[in-house]
Amino acid sequence: MTSHPTMGVEEEFLLVQPDGGEPIARNKQVAATAAEHGVELQLELTSCQVETATEVMDTSSALRSELLRLRRVATEAAVANGAQLLAAGLPPTVPHEFPVTPTPRYRRIADRFGMIAHEQGICGCHVHVAVPDRDVAIYVSNWLRPWLHVFVALTANSAIYRKADSGHASFRSVLWSRWPSAGPPPHFDSADHYDAIVAMMERSGAALDDGMIYWDVRPSANFPTVEVRVSDVPATVDETVLLATLIRAGVMTAVRAHDDGETPRRLTDCEIRVAHWKAAHDGLDGEGLYLLGEPSVLPARELLGRFVETVRPALEELGDYDMVTDELGRVVTEGNGAMRQRRAWRRRGEIADVISELASATVAGLTR
Repeated sequence: MTSHPTMGVEEEFLLVQPDGGEPIARNKQVAATAAEHGVELQLELTSCQVETATEVMDTSSALRSELLRLRRVATEAAVANGAQLLAAGLPPTVPHEFPVTPTPRYRRIADRFGMIAHEQGICGCHVHVAVPDRDVAIYVSNWLRPWLHVFVALTANSAIYRKADSGHASFRSVLWSRWPSAGPPPHFDSADHYDAIVAMMERSGAALDDGMIYWDVRPSANFPTVEVRVSDVPATVDETVLLATLIRAGVMTAVRAHDDGETPRRLTDCEIRVAHWKAAHDGLDGEGLYLLGEPSVLPARELLGRFVETVRPALEELGDYDMVTDELGRVVTEGNGAMRQRRAWRRRGEIADVISELASATVAGLTR
């Protein structure tokens, strides 16, 4: 590609009761209010969630401004309807229920997948990066497979669930893996190979349509992009910008490897799944698996550093290397969402402290 690829980001949020933090079914009302202020919120599978989507962005600074704008409008729309917006992978409280949003498609999903759908009150972040064509998107997917779990550890934001420590930094990742079409994708030989596997999944009923192909990275069904959808929704806008910038640099590095005729390392599904579980369990302050070369266990922060060095030429070309290293230093020092959740929980064992911490992080920087 002759210019830097564009990017776009989707963030999913919980709507909760301000006084107790329980999920509250008001997505239609919140979306209607946001629309009055020029923001179209997407309705998710459960009526306790909304999703924002940025415009196509050229720079990390423009992306930050857009994410701040969207969070501001969504937050104000939630407040106007007696709810609180939370950027969290899972509700820290014990949900009474996750009512399914009453659209024909969501009803079909709920009928087909039962309890998996009815417990789907989880929030992720999806990053789109432009690629030249679907064949390149498949190559990028293969190239990213050994690194995807690094993004799980970086953005882990679902440690506290049902008023308890889940034992995982990203328990959302564990729950998400119950869908037959979710998780790390296989290694694909071509776009035709990808299409054949998708067709098989749809024939079997494991996915009802292309929109239900929930792999952690996939060619977008709607845009000329590759979509990385492996992460919890980050606690703060700055962490979302960091995530998107790293993914963009990873895609750029992969596209150049494709153009140079390099062959991505073909790893087994077992290796990839173990690395993902380790990242979801340990998060940023634990250990992770390095899969390129002899598989080895490293501190998660060192593993993240290896990825940054791998994509450093792309980051420097974008002018984002200093921003990335500064923000990584802040996240390591202050903690990501999961680490902050656990600190809040351990103070008194009170879920109100966790909700307060998440609420503050969600709106951090909105006054800029």
